[in-house]
Amino acid sequence: MTDRTMKRQVLLFMSVLSLSSVHGQASYSIPEEMAKGSLVGNIAQDLGLDIKRLKSGNARIHVGNKYIELNKERGVLLIKEIIDREALCGPTTPCALHFQIILENPMEFYTATVEITDVNDNSPIFERSEMKYEISESALTGAKFVLERAVDDDVGVNGLQSYSLKPTDNFVLKTLTRSDGVKNVEMVLQTPLDREKQEQISLLLTAVDGGEPQLSGTMQILITVLDANDNAPVCSQAEYKASVSENVSKGTVLTTISATDADPGSNGRITYSISKSGASHLFEIDHVYGVVKLNGHIDYEKRKHYEIDVQATDQGGHSDACKLIIEVIDTNDNKPSINIMSKTSAISENAQPGTVVTMMNIQDPDSGDNGRVQCSIDENIPFSMKSTSNHFFTVVTDSDLDRERASEYNISVTCSDEGVPSLSSSVTLTLQISDVNDNAPVFERSSYEAYIIENNTPGPSIFTVKARDADWNQNARVSYILEDSSVNGVPVSSYVSVSADSGVIHAVRSFDYEQIKDFQFRVKAQDGGSPPLSSNATVKIMIHDQNDNTPQVLYPVQTSSSLVAEMVPRSADVGYVVTKVVAVDVDSGQNAWLSYKLQKATDRALFEVGLQNGEIRTIRQVNDKDVVKQKLTVVVEDNGQPSRSATVNVNVAVADSFPEVLSEFTDFTHDKDYNDNLTFYLVLALAVVSFLFITCLVVIISVKIFRWRQSRVLYHSNLPVIPYYPPRYADTLGTGTLQHVYNYEVCRTTDSRKSDCKFVRPCIPPHYVDILETERASRREHIPGYREH
Repeated sequence: MTDRTMKRQVLLFMSVLSLSSVHGQASYSIPEEMAKGSLVGNIAQDLGLDIKRLKSGNARIHVGNKYIELNKERGVLLIKEIIDREALCGPTTPCALHFQIILENPMEFYTATVEITDVNDNSPIFERSEMKYEISESALTGAKFVLERAVDDDVGVNGLQSYSLKPTDNFVLKTLTRSDGVKNVEMVLQTPLDREKQEQISLLLTAVDGGEPQLSGTMQILITVLDANDNAPVCSQAEYKASVSENVSKGTVLTTISATDADPGSNGRITYSISKSGASHLFEIDHVYGVVKLNGHIDYEKRKHYEIDVQATDQGGHSDACKLIIEVIDTNDNKPSINIMSKTSAISENAQPGTVVTMMNIQDPDSGDNGRVQCSIDENIPFSMKSTSNHFFTVVTDSDLDRERASEYNISVTCSDEGVPSLSSSVTLTLQISDVNDNAPVFERSSYEAYIIENNTPGPSIFTVKARDADWNQNARVSYILEDSSVNGVPVSSYVSVSADSGVIHAVRSFDYEQIKDFQFRVKAQDGGSPPLSSNATVKIMIHDQNDNTPQVLYPVQTSSSLVAEMVPRSADVGYVVTKVVAVDVDSGQNAWLSYKLQKATDRALFEVGLQNGEIRTIRQVNDKDVVKQKLTVVVEDNGQPSRSATVNVNVAVADSFPEVLSEFTDFTHDKDYNDNLTFYLVLALAVVSFLFITCLVVIISVKIFRWRQSRVLYHSNLPVIPYYPPRYADTLGTGTLQHVYNYEVCRTTDSRKSDCKFVRPCIPPHYVDILETERASRREHIPGYREH
């Protein structure tokens, strides 16, 4: 059916199409049989197109035309194949080629028509080279004998024009022109025959066309003269009509031809035959009964009606002729043919509604409702189909496209005719949606929290942020960027870095929980589109504490230059609070939970240490047998893993009076030669004073610097407050660890005979002096008999 559809397109001379997308038309007329490469016309000039437009628009002739080609370099139409008008169009006039010229970017097309004019390249031809007749000598003057007509494939003046018969002694020619323009020829007897004079007659029938030069064809007519036969057959009707549906089976009966002959016997026996013509092979007739049957395949799209001549001949050679007209009825036997004229394989997702995606031409060679076609496409897709003109359709976008929702569409186009039953054809158009950068990267969360243990090694990964971009290819390639910010005045880039490709966050430095507990920054995810799109996420880094600090003992203060002792009266009862070991741990959480244990003691049966509060208490009644000088070693241990600890020595004096204490804790020896060496010491003292003066200046400056630095350290260390406050304890200056009752100083003299009493102050850091002063005041208030020396 495809070949028939193509032939129908070129055979029918249609009016020039008027389409909304057609910008112009051109018509040409050329003779058939032009050589290959011959010029048809300057299509670029006639359509008003620039040669550059033909090239940039990839101009081409729509498929289905094998005779004409387009030369884009010159903008002309050329003969591609030699055109034989008779093979292309047959008897149809005028004969024309209709085709479309397609351009892209933007998509448009033009129509062109090339009429093929006839040249006299075909001679009239008789199907048979001779015909034989047997005619009775008694044949009456005026008797007619139908002759086979000649066929000339040319048309118009180049077609068959006339016949001539020679010699003309007994017969003359009579030409009859039918309504369809076909010339039938008859031989009429004008002079009676005489078998005795001439038994055999030879005639020459010549058919001549009107071309230049004039061409002709001949056929020999041989006549045998018989004895008399008085009556010729007579057809019942001069014209018979029949109709038949196309594609019916071979042998289908069409009609019956009837003729009568008044002669009796063999002279009245009639024989029916079909005159030879171009379509005579499609039909057959019963020679005896005149039944006409279909002998081949007929197609409405090839030919809609046939006219054949049927001859009735008796045994004496007399004959009569009648015409049989056969009308072919169309059936819906052809599916619509979908021809893609131009299509786009990819379209940008930001294309405007109404953008043409595909142009197509739909042909159905059937007639009436059988050839009336309607096309549709799938529903629920952003495309629609529009009819620009008869047989021409376009597929256009009818809403916005989104590649992220659908990156490819398979558009199924279905074209159905209105015949019964309806026939349809389908074609699937695959359309890729190209991406534009219309989606910014999106983080999985707007904010993240990550954790890292302090004292980490610089370089390991802490956390990974992930962003996704719904776009494709380069537009979806996400890069991660650390946004500029500062943490405590320091650029965040000195704390962490972000891998641009993977989003992995690395620690740049080792963190110290005691200096910084957490910090946050912003990470930007940026795609690779143009222009790039981006989004942000907040990342908070939480630093976990590690047990990296040992407990620090605040009280009692350990010094090597002086001795501090706690005094317990011998009248002290069970549970008497001797003192309290005060310690802190700059770690946090369980790493800062402190416990106190008594490691060594002069008398373990006399003292105990509170596990949680560090209070040293008596566990029995003090008696006179207990030694005055008691030394306790207390271990302060945190709860970290592994744990860290510190030890402190506590000197306890069991005595009721201060002299008793001094006699036990004297570490100094008497200088027996004090008076003898007085002169030496005076000289030495002068040198020492000079040296000390200079040294003091240095020490004072150093102490000032040290105190300043120490205060800064304490300010930044955020020392935790010991949460346990036993009775009679107050939180002074935020530490909450020193008692108000039992802390005091032990003072002694170097030699009571030679000098005054020397009071030794413990070496306590400056920021604890106020705490100790408060403790002393509390002792004076609560301890009976307490006094300072």
